[in-house]
Amino acid sequence: MAAFRFGFGRLNFHLLKKRSFLLLKLIAFVCSVLLFCEFLIYYLVILRCNWPEVKTPAHGGEQETLEPVLKAMFLADTHLLGEVRGHWLDKLRREWQMERAFQTALWLLQPEVVFILGDIFDEGKWSSPQAWADDVKRFQKMFRHPGHVQLKVVVGNHDIGFHYQMNRYRIKRFEKVFNPERLFSWKGINFVMVNSVALEGDGCNICSEAEAELMDISHKLNCSREEQHPGQCGEGPPLPASAPVLLQHFPLYRRSDANCSGEDAAPPEEKGIPFKERYDVLSREASQKLLWWLRPRLILSGHTHSGCEVLHGAGVPELSVPSFSWRNRNNPSFIMGSLTPTEYALAKCYLPLEDTVLTTYCAAAGFLVVLMLVHLGLVASPVLFGYKLLRKFKTV
Repeated sequence: MAAFRFGFGRLNFHLLKKRSFLLLKLIAFVCSVLLFCEFLIYYLVILRCNWPEVKTPAHGGEQETLEPVLKAMFLADTHLLGEVRGHWLDKLRREWQMERAFQTALWLLQPEVVFILGDIFDEGKWSSPQAWADDVKRFQKMFRHPGHVQLKVVVGNHDIGFHYQMNRYRIKRFEKVFNPERLFSWKGINFVMVNSVALEGDGCNICSEAEAELMDISHKLNCSREEQHPGQCGEGPPLPASAPVLLQHFPLYRRSDANCSGEDAAPPEEKGIPFKERYDVLSREASQKLLWWLRPRLILSGHTHSGCEVLHGAGVPELSVPSFSWRNRNNPSFIMGSLTPTEYALAKCYLPLEDTVLTTYCAAAGFLVVLMLVHLGLVASPVLFGYKLLRKFKTV
């Protein structure tokens, strides 16, 4: 009897040891999949992105000196979900994706300035004061950055509403969190950040003030380029004599995305749909005013959630920056820009595909199910099954 009990206890010990070893393997496998899908994949994908090279000769005698190059990131349409339309699981998944992508890009690429081209929030146009405060807190956590990296934000229609929803309260609320400056100069490069929602052209007070502000900026820019006496260019130090980079949420007027191409362009069934002025794009009149007043060398915009490159006027390029969120695209991306006062070079950096992450999770779940069935004896081991099949084949 004692020998039987000893043998039974030994059998239980081996069974427990076997199950514990299986459990450890399962935990290690699950942790490895989570580590890959939620952390490592961002490093592996963004590590392939490199800053574009820009030629920076400045003619000063026989030797060429290099102009300083500014490294800037441009992203758009983050659409942080609010309390009305935002499901908690959707918030958790998509906002974690944006946070990991942004923090990984900051660490790997080391930009000097980051521009977000509007629609920071999804429900800023109607959110309550408490909901707004909660959304801002989440944004500041997700897009935290070192002190030496500047973060500049352009307002979008989801932040303050379209023209018929926009009011001073929402604008002031937005500008209280994000610096309201419209003109930003660094390393000899001028950036003009436009509230494109206010370019309705109907003479409303907010619209008139926005246009007056742009005309003042236009005067300062033109004055700096024409090398007039500094006292004639208004108060403050003179601006760099460099054509500006125009940043806004709405694209300048174009009929549709029919001529847009690339893997992040609009789907084929949407490309031919005509754009509505003052809703999908700026009006013809507002677009012409911006081109006349500011004479930009480059334009970057958001709003459409898809990538596109078009030329305006005398060949001024505009780049529509795709959405940064999986909620709007399966293949989000951002723009990397190397800029000098006279030249620029742009490159696109893609984030991990949402389909890749979901497929990895599904494959891992399927593997776990098969492993459990094999352990329970409900399915033959693939190795044993293959061995028996091979023996059968050899004996035939």
